[in-house]
Formats: sequence, structure tokens, C-alpha cells
Amino acid sequence: MAWFKRKEAGIQTDAAEQNEIPDGQWIKDPETGDILNRHVLEENAWVSPKSGHHYALSAEGYFDLIFDRTDDGERAFTFHDAGLRPTDPLGFVDTKPYPERLRATQKKTGLNDAIQAASGTVGGHPLSAAAMDFRFVGGSMGSVVGETIARAIRRGYEERMPVLVISQSGGARMMEGALSLMQMAKTSAHLAKLREAGQPFFSLMTNPTTGGVTASFAMLGDLNLAEPNALIGFAGPRVIRETIGADLPEGFQRAEFLLEKGFVDLIVDRRELRGTLTRLLGLFAN
Repeated sequence: MAWFKRKEAGIQTDAAEQNEIPDGQWIKDPETGDILNRHVLEENAWVSPKSGHHYALSAEGYFDLIFDRTDDGERAFTFHDAGLRPTDPLGFVDTKPYPERLRATQKKTGLNDAIQAASGTVGGHPLSAAAMDFRFVGGSMGSVVGETIARAIRRGYEERMPVLVISQSGGARMMEGALSLMQMAKTSAHLAKLREAGQPFFSLMTNPTTGGVTASFAMLGDLNLAEPNALIGFAGPRVIRETIGADLPEGFQRAEFLLEKGFVDLIVDRRELRGTLTRLLGLFAN
């Protein structure tokens, strides 16, 4: 009735002005079914206050979360290697040419590739970090991702500071073939140099961390950390089930299962990540 009264009084607004809600303002919690306001999640590090469900977070979001800020609240970390861009060495064509897919994803995400690197301090302790971003071709590891991670590690052993890599990936990028697989060996070799330099490597695995990323740097941390309920593994559960011909244990390949089996050292709620890193960096520094 109120709508008709407003119309008769000549005060009806345009449809675009009626109860206008920005796209993506309300987000469903996949575990409880609750509808959450985007602002609540942003203030809670994109973790559901009720269920503890960890939504995907961008690489830049992780940097904002962990690095120190100035007294004025401004960012105090520095981005690195932002100019690296992927190419198409194999002339790969699937449903569309690889360069076309790259351009579309770059436009959509504002990223050059599925990785960002930065350095700064966490609780006053220096840290070189790289974080993957699943929005970019499933966080797949191609030449740019591998090179950026390798440079972040090299920054650690050349400038004498610990390294953190935050993984969020479906694995190696098939569009780059063997060049993608080479990144597994390259990142691992740089980690060996980091260890020789006496600097710690922290690996944080988020949902999902799979394939060649798991089979290389992600599992090579001096401390392997994981977010709650993160899917972590090499082959997928369906492939393993069909290969061995048997049902898999409950919670197989989830962070809690890997913690129980000794593949993960610590599960860290994202809201406690900065504090945990501060304590770990202080411990290793001493």
C-alpha cells in the first residue's frame, strides 16, 4: 500500500533509487547459511564471526593484514617486481588463446599475474613476503609466479631477513607447459640458499594449496602453517580414491588432518596471523 500512496502523491522514486544495495553487499556463509554484511567481513579479516569460515583473501589483503603501519595508519610496506608480466611461449590455445585469457583476467583483477611480493616489518621484525591470488587463473604457478617467489626468497638471503610465502593455488599452469614445472625446482633451489644464509622460511597454506605448488616450496617451510579447513594436497581426492580403489578418511587433505599426520606444524586463524607471525619472527630472531 505504501508504494501506491507514494505514486499517487507524486513522490515515487526511480527503481534504481529504491533501496539501492551495492552488488556483493550481502554474502552467504557456506557453513551456516547466514547472510553476512560485507563490511562485517572486511572488519573481521574476511572470516565469518559465527562459523569461522575463511573466505578467500587477495594477496594485497594479506599484506595489509600482516605488515606494520606508520603512526598515521598508512602502509609501511613496499611492493616488489610489479612489472613482471606473463607471455605465451607455447602459443597455447584451449577454449581461447592464452594471451586473450590473460588480458581478460588482468582487466578483471587488476593484477599482472597470480602473485604479489612485498617487504616491510611485522611487529618491528623485517620480512620478505610473496602471496598468491586465486582469482588469477586459479592461482596457477607459471613463469612469473615462480620468478616472483624466487626473487622474494633471494631478497631474504641477500638482505638477511626471513621469508613468508602465502600459497593459494590449483597448481602448475598448464598453458606454460614445462616452463611452469621448472618453477618448482627454481623456487626450491632458492630456498636451499635461504637456509644456507641462516634465514627462516615460513609457508602459509590457504584454501586451496594443491598440485605443483604443494610439491615444491609450499611444503618446504621451516614452519608449515595453514588456515583452518584449507584443502592441501598434490592430487585431488577423487583421483586418489579412483587410484587406490578405497574410500578416503574423513577430512582427508584438510589442514586439521595434515596437522594430525605431521605435515602441518600449526593451524592459524587469519585473525591471529599477524600476532602469530610477530611471535615467530621474534623467536627466530633471538
